Parts: sequence; structure tokens; C-alpha cells
Amino acid sequence: MNALIDHRLRRSWTAEAAGAAPLPARAAKWLDQRIGPITPAAAPAGEMPVEIPSPKLVKPAEEALAKVVGAENVLVDDVARLERATGLSYLDLLRRRSPSADFPVPDAVVLPADPDEVQAVLDVCVQHDVGVVPFGGGTSVVGGVAALSGEKTSVIALDLVRLDALVSVDAGSRIAVLQAGVRGPEAERLLGEHGLTLGHVPQSYERATIGGFAATRSAGQASSGYGRFEDMVTGVRLATPRGEWKLGVAPASAAGPDLRQLAIGSEGTLGVITEVALRVRPAPQVRRYEGYALPGWTAGTDAVRDLAQHHALADVTRLSDVDETEVSLALNAGFKTAALRRYLAARGVRRPCFLIVGWEGTARDVARRRRETTRRLKAAGAVRVGKALGESWRHGRFAGPRQRDTLLDRGVCVETLETAAYWSNVDELRDDVRAALTAALGRAIIMCHISHAYETGASLYFTVLTARDGTDPVGQWQRAKAAACEAITGLGTISHHHAVGVDHAPYLSAEIGSLGVEVLRAAKSAVDPTGILNPGKLV
Repeated sequence: MNALIDHRLRRSWTAEAAGAAPLPARAAKWLDQRIGPITPAAAPAGEMPVEIPSPKLVKPAEEALAKVVGAENVLVDDVARLERATGLSYLDLLRRRSPSADFPVPDAVVLPADPDEVQAVLDVCVQHDVGVVPFGGGTSVVGGVAALSGEKTSVIALDLVRLDALVSVDAGSRIAVLQAGVRGPEAERLLGEHGLTLGHVPQSYERATIGGFAATRSAGQASSGYGRFEDMVTGVRLATPRGEWKLGVAPASAAGPDLRQLAIGSEGTLGVITEVALRVRPAPQVRRYEGYALPGWTAGTDAVRDLAQHHALADVTRLSDVDETEVSLALNAGFKTAALRRYLAARGVRRPCFLIVGWEGTARDVARRRRETTRRLKAAGAVRVGKALGESWRHGRFAGPRQRDTLLDRGVCVETLETAAYWSNVDELRDDVRAALTAALGRAIIMCHISHAYETGASLYFTVLTARDGTDPVGQWQRAKAAACEAITGLGTISHHHAVGVDHAPYLSAEIGSLGVEVLRAAKSAVDPTGILNPGKLV
């Protein structure tokens, strides 16, 4: 079917988030000098003809689904289907800007209202052999929600947006049960009414959901304090093709392997997460964020490792390398860059690496933990830049995806990738990934930061800016990402928090072994014998 599709609808992050993030004029000029020549992309038209294939869902299956959720909650129109066709990676957004959609589109969008309806939808899909792609906030950047049908003749996007309730709060145990479709800000609002917080704030926070956090083993920016998402999960409820599966009855157990950890991170391939029981904490009374500068990457990583190994990490501990620090100074209109450089140079820091640290909690607790952190940072040669840098980061921490839309309009290839390694491998891993990306892309800005730190190692998060290849922009990034993944393999994990999806699946066996892949396939066969769940993902 040739349809007119409004490409402003979910073609970008800004469609639902709080406005665009334009580049300051001096930042645009600086960027042109660093990675030019850049050919600005034509602004996407409001409406473009897109070839959307007609739905292949057979009528009996559509009617059976309508009986479960109501006919008004089975959507087969082109716009609804296109909206749930992909996630929000650079390649996803690039394809959405193209007049021809070269990615698979679901045959229908189904919106169940509660866990029982989710289970009933799966029962229908088993009966009619229909593929099911669970869909939360649609923020996957690794192909995790791509509407692949695999060996099935049709596939639906199972949108959990209506599962948006706070089910229960056990204040005495500090456990809250949330439905899978609750988005990050709404989860905080609902918990805030009880004086509680989850404290899970990844960059996808504005749109990502509780179910998505669990399905991908998400890590938040304050994970050093609150823990990764899997650390918060005390129980999980899933719908599977074999029936409902509930896990988690106690704070700890020796009753065999922890199957919660099998469900968490299963990316919709072992079941559809419908509810998650989570450890929550009292809402913080005080939030204090500030910035430091360290004299180079080695000094910075040594300082962060020292904090981690002496249990002195702030809740947020984020170290940018020299290149990322330079870009921060160039693209942030609020910095008095020249004055800051003079201030740091006078203190012996000429090639600074910015470190953001932030603490949350009671006033007494924040003050106590801050004293230990800052004492160790001072001993490591860190120069305090002040609260302004920390607060600037905190208030702008969700602007990255929106600024990416602006960069895409300018003709820039902008994408991210991440990994993690033990401390002994961190520097080699960073150098090898940078070298691989540079060899693949040529003239590019390659930034890196430590986003999460542990006693034994750290994550590395890379951001790449280069002029978009006007002839083959998709292949340009695919080649670069493949080179980076090859560099990662053997030194670090293929994903610290973005998950496996489609993009990382070719590298999974190198990390967990062929036997590990067989174990995952056996688990999938046990709960999903006909293979309807999220075809083509993870394994």
C-alpha cells in the first residue's frame, strides 16, 4: 500500500520529549571545522509517500485478538504500524527520514489492558502461529523491537502502553510492584506519592518503560548508588506461550539458580514481562551535583578506580575523556570556555577530563559521603570546577537524543556504542575501539566516557560524530559498528546496558560460548516451543 505517512511522528526523539536542542552558532562552526565538509540533509517533509506493505495478519487471528482486547485496540492502519516498526538507533532514524521504508513493519499493533489480556493475546498468537514483538517505549538502539517475523507469515507489535499502573506498595519491605508499561517519569511520580523513589535514570528515562528496563538489564546514570536495574528486581511476572510465569518470593534464596536473572535480560524472547516487583528507597531530601577536572585520561581512570575500590563512589560518577570534554565545552552555550580553560591551566590541567559526581539522600548522608569522595579526588589531583558544571550536566542529561536530531538535520552521522571491561583492560579497550572506528570512518570525533564504575572494572560509552556519507550512509555506520564490535570481542562485553537485540547477536557466542547459546535456546524452547516470541533477537 502506498500511503502518506507523517514522518514527524516518532521519526525522532523530540516527537514526544520536551523540545529540540539546537546547536549554538559557535558550536556549529566548530563542528564544521572538525569533521567537515558537511552537507546538510534536506529537512524531512511533513508528509512523504512510503511503501507500507498491506497487513498479512489473517482475518481469524485479527478477530480472535479483537475478542481479547477489543477491536479498537487492534490497530492495522499504516501510521500505527510504522510507529512500532523500529527503535531509535541512528540507522532507525535515518531510515525513517528516507522516502522509502526499507525495514519490516508489523502487521498489526495490539494493545492489551492488563497481564491477563497479554496472556490471552499470546494464546491466540500460538494458535494462529503469529510472531509477537513486545513493545514498550521503543527506545532500543540495537534492533530489539524491530518487527522481524522470522519464519512466521505475520507478526504483531504487542504495545504495553496500557499496562501503566502502580500495582502495590509494601512500605515495610520497601517493595513496589509496577506494571511493565509504566514509563520512567511516571514511575517516579507514582512512587513519589508514597515518599519513595526507584532512582533508575538512564538517558532513555523520558520514554523507556519498567518492562523495557527489566528486559534489557538496564543501567541508570546513578547506578553506582541505586544499583543496576537487575539489582532492583525482587520479582517478575511474565506471560509465555506455555502460560504465566511468576518468579521471586523472598529477598534471597538458595532454591536453585536464580531464574529471575534468566527472565531479566531475555529481551522478550522468553516471555512478555507484565509486572515487576522492585526494591525502592525513600525519596532523597538532597541532591548535590558538582564537577571536577583531572589532568588526562589516565589520571581520571586511576581516580575513579580508587573511588570504586575504596567504596567512595558518588551515586553518579561519570568521567569524560579529553575529546568528550572538548566537545562539551564547544557545544554548551552556558560555559565561559576561555575563562574555564585559563582557570584549569593555572592549576596545571591543560588537557582536562571532566568528572561529574552527584550524591542523593539525606543531608547528613550526602555530606558524609561527599567528604570521602572529595578527599580522594583532591589526593588524585582533581581540580574542583564547581556545582555549576554538575548542575548543568544534571539538567541537560536528557538533551543528547534531542541534540542528535539537530545533528542529523545538519548531515552528521551521530551514534553511540558501549561496552565494559575489567580495569586491567579498560585502556586497551578504549584505544582499540577508537582505532577501529577511526580506520572505518576517517575524519571523525570519537568521544568516550566511563558511565558506570565497579570495584573490578568500568563501562566505556563511545559517541561518534562524522560527516554522513551521502552515497551509502547506512553502510557507513554498519561497517564502523562491525569494526568496533570486533575490537571489543575478547577484551570486554559486547553490551553493558544496550542489550543484544539484532545488532549484537553475531558476537554473543564469543562471549558466552556455543554451549551458553545452546542453554539459551533450550530455555526458549521450553517456554516458547513454536518460536513466536520476538523472532530474530538475542539467539
